[in-house]
Parts: sequence; structure tokens; C-alpha cells
Amino acid sequence: MDSSRRDFIKLMGLGAGALAFQGCVSPGKGGRPEGGRPNIVLVLADDLGLECLGCYGSRQYHTPNLDRLAREGIRFERAYANPLCTPSRVKLMTGLSNVRNYHAFSILLPGQTTFAHVLKKAGYRTAAAGKWQLFGASHYGPLAGKGTLPGEAGFDEWRLWQVDRLGSRYWNPLVVENGKYIEDTKGRFGPDLFCDFLLDFMERNRKGPFFAYYPMVLTHAPFTPTPAAPKKGKRSRQTLFEDMVSYMDRLVGRIAAKLDELGIRGNTLFLFAGDNGTPRSIRSRFRGRVIQGGKSLTTDAGIHVPFIANRPGFIPPGRVCGDLVDLSDFLPTMAEAAGVPLPPGLHPDGRSFLPQLRGRRGNPKEALFMYYHPRPRRPRFRKARFAFDKEWKLYSDGRLFHYAADPEETRSLRAGEGSREARDARRRLQALLDSMPKKGLRIWSG
Repeated sequence: MDSSRRDFIKLMGLGAGALAFQGCVSPGKGGRPEGGRPNIVLVLADDLGLECLGCYGSRQYHTPNLDRLAREGIRFERAYANPLCTPSRVKLMTGLSNVRNYHAFSILLPGQTTFAHVLKKAGYRTAAAGKWQLFGASHYGPLAGKGTLPGEAGFDEWRLWQVDRLGSRYWNPLVVENGKYIEDTKGRFGPDLFCDFLLDFMERNRKGPFFAYYPMVLTHAPFTPTPAAPKKGKRSRQTLFEDMVSYMDRLVGRIAAKLDELGIRGNTLFLFAGDNGTPRSIRSRFRGRVIQGGKSLTTDAGIHVPFIANRPGFIPPGRVCGDLVDLSDFLPTMAEAAGVPLPPGLHPDGRSFLPQLRGRRGNPKEALFMYYHPRPRRPRFRKARFAFDKEWKLYSDGRLFHYAADPEETRSLRAGEGSREARDARRRLQALLDSMPKKGLRIWSG
């Protein structure tokens, strides 16, 4: 393409991604969704493990809005993400394992079919607000501009941080809205700007259906005082993070309150999840022990994330689900909820959990596969392939852990070691590893 990427894809407008989606089966052939075609709000918190929410048992963090959404909906105990942001977001948006389409940190490969494409084709208005980091901003050197712009990814409207440039995400943020940078953000707090944009989008599209994707910039470092932070007192990294978690919850509450105000809460599927574990400098008291954040690690603290779903009158309240779920499952679930067929040629690794939302058995996965190699050109980021179920975890190098009893993975079992249960688990998980590609995509040189 080139020519300055076709003039920055007509100021970050629609481009190759949309063209690649032409030829999709018409939405009418997908069948009418149970409960009507809902609006969908998907909130993705940045750097938030499940140990940070009260509904999961924390007494350290203040999350009343998310706790209420869980109490009035469903909370998943075994939801998993990749250990770092871009790998998780690529998986979430495309429904594919990283081993099939992950190319480099900060990059969503052009031409990928996303959940926004699928819903937009079915008549949904689509918007994104918050963190992008999928185009390759200028500070990424040879990767700059190699990824995907918001319009190419299927979004009609957006207000985002880190599209083609870095800048601040919090105070005095550098924010692009529909292809143009907002000129005066002095004294403004980025998370408020993103939330305001989505509130306006929902009001303008309240007759629906709409899809609002909210990849939050909170609670990622740098740890900074929020507008609600106490003016006095000690401000350590820990206390600042705790305040940022509280403010993240407040913004979620604003979204839920707006749905109530517009009278569309019962026709809106509200999904909330984390993109990876908590920062490693953070300590959290959780279920009788202290959890060190595990962001970028493949242990439980790096991949075990919160996931809450809410839709009054559709999702029975007060449910806790123990099924294995990962971010690849969101695209097929949202498509099924909307009654939208998947386009020909798209075969997601994910599996719909919509029946579980309805209180039914569904068809849950017995084990999950994960491929993690976020920065192939940096030696300290080693490639990891592993499979795990509710009890055991097997790496491709042969290490087996009793994951349920040893979430920090302190004692591995080699082939032939352990109980019969361990040997059976090794055989099952090895079969899953063998069924998936051995290598990911090749990175650009340079």
C-alpha cells in the first residue's frame, strides 16, 4: 500500500481490514438470538488479576460496582488471559490463539477479522474507547505503522490512546478521536475522557443495537493519583494502585448507570474481564495469603483474571461458574448472542459460553492451550507453549505441575514421575499440545 500508508489510511479511517471482511454470510442466516439481539458492552481492564475484586474475595480493594454486577449476574472462577496486554487483546479481538496470528508486540496484523467486523456486518454500530496500541506507534521503530488502525478493525467511532504516537494516558492525555487528535486536554484525566465518549455513544445509539468496546487504560502503570485520590497522606505505589482500582470500578459503575438511565440495561450484555495479571510490584491480600502480581509470567498470577457477565432478565443472578474460559471464547460468544454467523473461513479457537450465561451446561473446554511469545526479538522474553486443565499444567518442554495445589509452579514432575493421575494428565495435555501448531508467525526483520 504505502504512500505514507495511504495517507495514514485517510486519517485513521476504514481500510484493508474492512475490505478483507467482504463476502460474509448475511446476518439473517444466523438465526434469531434468544432474548432478542442485545447491545454489547465489553470492558477490558489493563493489568488486573482477580485478586483485586471484592466479589472474588478481596477485602483490600474497593470495587462495589463490579461486585454488584457479579452479584446480579455471573462470575467466572476460571477465566484466563495471556500474561501481557497485546497478546491478550489480539486473542480477544480475533478469537484465535496467538500461535495463529500474533506477530509482534503492539501489532494487530492488517486484514484480521475482529469481533467488531462480525457485529458491524450484522448492523451493529461499533465504538472503541481507551487503549489501542495495535497499530505500532512511532516509538516502536521498524514496527511503527505495521499494525491495524481502529477503522480497519471494524470500529465506526473511537477515542483512543496510543494509536500512532505514545503520549500520556492519564493526566493531560494524548488522545485521538475519529482520526484527529483532541487539541486541549490540559488538566483532563484520560480515563474520564474515554468513559464520557462511550456514554455519549450509547445515548446516541440507544435504539441499538450497538457494540461498545472499552479497553481501559486503568490500572496500568504509571501509578498516579486519580481525581478521587485523597489529597493528603502517604502515596506509595501500592496505595496509588489501590486508588486506581477503585477509580476503574467507579467508571464501570458510570457505564452501568447510563444503561439504567437509558432504559436499556435488560437488553445489554455487559462483559468485564482483565487482560493479564496484576503488576509485579503489587502485593494483594487474598483468600488467606499474599499474592504478588504476576504480569508477564505464565504462572497463575500472570494469567488468572476476573470475568463477570451481567444482563438482567437473561443471566440468572448470583451464579458462579467454574468452567474454563479464555479470551478467545469472547468472539464466538458475542456472535451467538447477536445471532450472527461467523464469516466463511474464520475458525476461532474459542468456544461460545453463552449457554453458561443462561445457567445451562453448555459445551465447556476440558483444557486450555496457550502460546506466549510477545517480543520474539528480545531474548529475555522466552517462548512458552503450555496446556492446562483445572488440576494440571504441562509445558512443551515436559514440565508438569499440579497446578491446583502449586499455582506458583515450585515443583515440576518429569515424565514418568508422580501418581497415576499425574501420568494421565500428562497424556491428555500432551495430546492438546500436539494438536496445535508448534511455532508462531515469523516476526519482521529489523
